[in-house]
Amino acid sequence: MQVVINEKNKLRLNKFLDWLLYFIGYTIVFILVTTLFKSIHIDKNHFILWSTIIVFIVYLLNKTIKPVLVTLTIPITGITLGLFYPCINVFLLKLTDWILGPHFQITNLFVAIFAAVLLSITNFIMEE
Repeated sequence: MQVVINEKNKLRLNKFLDWLLYFIGYTIVFILVTTLFKSIHIDKNHFILWSTIIVFIVYLLNKTIKPVLVTLTIPITGITLGLFYPCINVFLLKLTDWILGPHFQITNLFVAIFAAVLLSITNFIMEE
């Protein structure tokens, strides 16, 4: 295991280990949400494959699109005292739903909000 100090003098793990921890965290969130609620559906044919693809897409969206969305929505997030932040994750989950079509479907908005809050907590834990 290699520890790297970045420009902000924070200890960071190397990129692969960082990616692996995010992957494990997101996988735990999706397994938890899909077993608790039936309104998030992952294709049962090749469940592991589709779960891996979902986690990969969510990770990519979190690293590429999410920083732009967070920057654009700073005023709304500030006015709502941070309560708008999980809405960004809901948008990314619905975008993943749209990308994968019938292989990943979210039919209940409240469950999507719950999953987004869990993803936000996972992101917070991983970034600290």
